[in-house]
Amino acid sequence: MTDTTTQSPEAKAETLGFQTEARQLLKLMIHSLYSNKEIFLRELISNAADAADKLRFEALSDNTLFENDPDLRVRVEVDAESKTLTISDNGIGMSRDEAVTHLGTIAKSGTAEFLGKLSGDQKKDSHLIGQFGVGFYSAFIVADKVDVYSRRAGLQPDAGVHWQSSGESDFSVENCTIPQRGTRIVLHIKPESQEFLDEFRVRSVIKKYSDHIAIPVEMREMKPLSDDDGENTDAEDAVVFEAINNATALWTRSRNDISDEEYQEFYKYVSHDYEGPLSWSHNRVEGKLEYTSLLYIPSHAPFDLWNRDAVRGLKLYVQRTFIMDDAEQFLPLYLRFIKGVVDSNDLSLNVSREILQQDPAVDSMRSALTKRALDMLEKMAINEPEKYKTFWSTFGQVLKEGPAEDFANKEKIAKLFRFASTHNDTAEQSESLEAYVSRMKEGQEKIYYVAAENFATAKNSPYLEVFRKKGIEVLLLSDRLHDWLMGHLMEFDGKMFEDVARGTLDLGELNEDEKKHQEEIEKASEGLVKRVLDVVKEQVEEVRVTQRLTESPACLVVGEHDMGAQMRRIMQAAGQKVPESKPVFELNPEHPLVVKLGSETDDNRFRELSLLLLDQAHLAAGDTLEDPASFVHRLNRLLLELSHQ
Repeated sequence: MTDTTTQSPEAKAETLGFQTEARQLLKLMIHSLYSNKEIFLRELISNAADAADKLRFEALSDNTLFENDPDLRVRVEVDAESKTLTISDNGIGMSRDEAVTHLGTIAKSGTAEFLGKLSGDQKKDSHLIGQFGVGFYSAFIVADKVDVYSRRAGLQPDAGVHWQSSGESDFSVENCTIPQRGTRIVLHIKPESQEFLDEFRVRSVIKKYSDHIAIPVEMREMKPLSDDDGENTDAEDAVVFEAINNATALWTRSRNDISDEEYQEFYKYVSHDYEGPLSWSHNRVEGKLEYTSLLYIPSHAPFDLWNRDAVRGLKLYVQRTFIMDDAEQFLPLYLRFIKGVVDSNDLSLNVSREILQQDPAVDSMRSALTKRALDMLEKMAINEPEKYKTFWSTFGQVLKEGPAEDFANKEKIAKLFRFASTHNDTAEQSESLEAYVSRMKEGQEKIYYVAAENFATAKNSPYLEVFRKKGIEVLLLSDRLHDWLMGHLMEFDGKMFEDVARGTLDLGELNEDEKKHQEEIEKASEGLVKRVLDVVKEQVEEVRVTQRLTESPACLVVGEHDMGAQMRRIMQAAGQKVPESKPVFELNPEHPLVVKLGSETDDNRFRELSLLLLDQAHLAAGDTLEDPASFVHRLNRLLLELSHQ
């Protein structure tokens, strides 16, 4: 392509410094953070295709932006003599201010977090690149100098801009005259990267990474001269450009015609991710609504996964015309990790976020796409359990937000959950609720769980003692979200969830011998229960004989309708006001310590032992003591007394 760029008479060159994080990132790039150098070409072509999409969208309301050149394309030119590789497009282009903003800083937030995550391992660190939207900077992997010439569509030719940098601490920017809109990036190739001055090598990279781009990616080809042309033929007139890529929107093609490699490369294009996806689902809907969707599940979490306000959503097209990069209206927040494309025939071409929120077609598509995403996960869980294990460890915490946000799909979401359990007593969250229900004892009506601060506390919880004795499985919940989750989940497959540390315990009907034994213990312990209550009545709601404990002397139980201990701790840590409530103090009269307590005639020693058991129960439940020093003093006194006996 002929270079018609000229410097404006009033051009003013200005030297500016990169932001600190950009300087650090450039240094990493220049030292080949990418283990695969050829990735730079994919990144720059993807950016050029994005620029074409953005022009299409803006031209919906202002057709003059096409400037009588509506055929969008990307061109890649190799000049072995000048040792340059040029990537140009006739997309939206940039103004001077936009060039400074987009090329002088890293447009996406999170660069500091990115740098903080670097391990020094080149192979591992290269995988972080795609999470931080820094594709343009990959140019410095193969170039020791980069020139960018750009003019925004709709501006005058003399409003062009020339940006230049050697990838060090600064860059220069000056005005210039550029007749055509769009952007041209000239890479001055390093001696050690001369392979990218080979046209065949460049063509193969484009075919490999950019075949799915929906506009032509062209390289020039010399027309053979005919005998009639002779010496009068202008060599420049003999240059034609041919498309190297398929240039068809991938999602519009039949699934049978698309290879796994093409699906994977398209994912990298829409997500700007370095790694391939874990899974995908490509579907066309016809009938009352007509649309095509291509949904991807990433293989790793983005840096901003836990920022619920972060930009998210699918790429939206209407009749193959790009409309929006992050249309969040089509999937609920708990599926914010899903990437992909939705192309509708039924939405107005002048759609905006406001119109989308009011369009009934969007509600129908959202419902269908949500079910499609959940079906994709269920299929993975059944057919590819190892892959699902990776998904769960990466995104399981986010999926747990689902029952609170999406009541209609609560059961479907719950089927996807995985928990640790006393079935295998390991910290790995691998047990499904369906598997738990299939193992329930005859006559068992409830799904039992215990919630604690960590797995060790849950596994060794005294609340599990009677369940272990009877061989009843209990879910071991230790994520901070679990207590909150159970408040929304309520039941599964008709079975209610029950917190084993809450309310009165119901393990089903006791046989006559068990019932008689329990009644005898309660009657015999009436005096002890009353004496202990007199000591601890300021701290507990009630004292009673336990049905939960077989090995521990005492435990604390949350009231049936009170907030769980785990949820209380979360709210307190967040500075939130917690409703006042007192626990129930349960005693195990058959434990030697409680037997000793019952026979204690010294009121002072009785008080000390009662408070000691209460503090122990707090600690066993994972609580912190309000007065740990007093607990230590009581324990020391008891140990000294025992040592002198």
